[in-house]
Amino acid sequence: MAATQAASAPQALTPELALRMYEQMRQIRTFEEHVNELYRGAKMPGLAHLYIGEEAVAVGVCSALRQDDYITSTHRGHGHCLAKGANAERMFCELLGKEAGYCRGKGGSMHIADHEHGNLGANAIVGGSTGIATGAAFSAKARGSGQVSACFFGEGALGQGLLYEVMNMASLWKLPVVYVCENNLYNEYTHYSETTAAEIAARPAAFAIPAEEVDGQDVRTVFDATCRAVNRARSGDGPTFLVCATYRYHGHHVGDVDRSYYRSKAEEDHWRAEHDPLERLGTWLVEQGIARRSELERVEQQVAAEVAAAAEAALQAPYPDAREVTEHVFA
Repeated sequence: MAATQAASAPQALTPELALRMYEQMRQIRTFEEHVNELYRGAKMPGLAHLYIGEEAVAVGVCSALRQDDYITSTHRGHGHCLAKGANAERMFCELLGKEAGYCRGKGGSMHIADHEHGNLGANAIVGGSTGIATGAAFSAKARGSGQVSACFFGEGALGQGLLYEVMNMASLWKLPVVYVCENNLYNEYTHYSETTAAEIAARPAAFAIPAEEVDGQDVRTVFDATCRAVNRARSGDGPTFLVCATYRYHGHHVGDVDRSYYRSKAEEDHWRAEHDPLERLGTWLVEQGIARRSELERVEQQVAAEVAAAAEAALQAPYPDAREVTEHVFA
C-alpha cells in the first residue's frame, strides 16, 4: 500500500490515483472498525471519535496535497492521519498508549501528530487547530517554500471565535491555507441548524474568502475542489473555504450508541444506502472499466489483513517506561 503522497501534488484524477483513493478509504474504514472493537473489548483507554462515513473528505483533500504540505486535524482525526500517509501500526500503538506510537503513547486518539508527513497534529479543542494551520501557512509564505496548509474542522467550529480571527488574517495576508469544513450535520448531539445562523458559506464570504460547497461523499468532487483551492493558494491568491457535506455513521464517540434521541435510524440508513463514499467510488471504478468488482474485493481483503496485523502488533507492543512520563511534553 502507498504510504505517502508524491513529491508534487497531482493535478488530475488518473486511474491509478482513483484506485489509490479507494484503497485509502477502505483502509480508513477498516482501521476505524478495529478501533471500535478495541474500545468495546476494553483494550483501548479513553474514547475515540470514529470517522466512518466521512472517508471521502480526508482522502479527497490529502490526495491533492504534496507530502510536505501541512494538515491540522480534529478530535475525529484518524482518517486525516491515514490519508496523509500515517502508518496504521504506529497509529494503533498511539491509541493504545504504546511506546511505538507517533507521540510515544502520550497523545492517544485525539492528539496524534505525524510531522514526517506534514500532519501538525489533531486537537481535542473544537476549532483549536485553525490557528496552527494558519500559522503554518504564514511560515510557508515567509519562507517562500510553496507549501500549503489544509485545516480540517467540523461545522461546530463555526461557533469558535478563533476561526474568524485567523480567517481575517489569512485573507488580509493572502496566506496559502485551505479551510475544510466537514459538515456532518451534528454538533455532538445537536443539528447544526439549531446552532449556526444563516448559511455556512456566508461566513468566509465576510472575509472575502471564496467558498465552495461540495458533496463530501464523492471523493472525486472533493479532490477536484481541493486541487482548485491548492492551486490558488500556491499562486499567492490566498485562502479558500470548502464546505464538505458528509455524515458520520456512528455516534459522536464510541460510547454514543443509542442516537435515537437526536437523529433517526431511518436517516442513518438513508446515508449508508444512498451516500456511501466507498460504494460510490467503487461503482464508478467499475463503470469506467478501471477495476472489476473482484479486484475491489481483493483490495478489501488485503486491507483487512494488513489492518488486522497492525492492530495485533500494537496490542503486543510494549508500553513506555514510566520514567518517560515528563519527557516529550510541552508542559
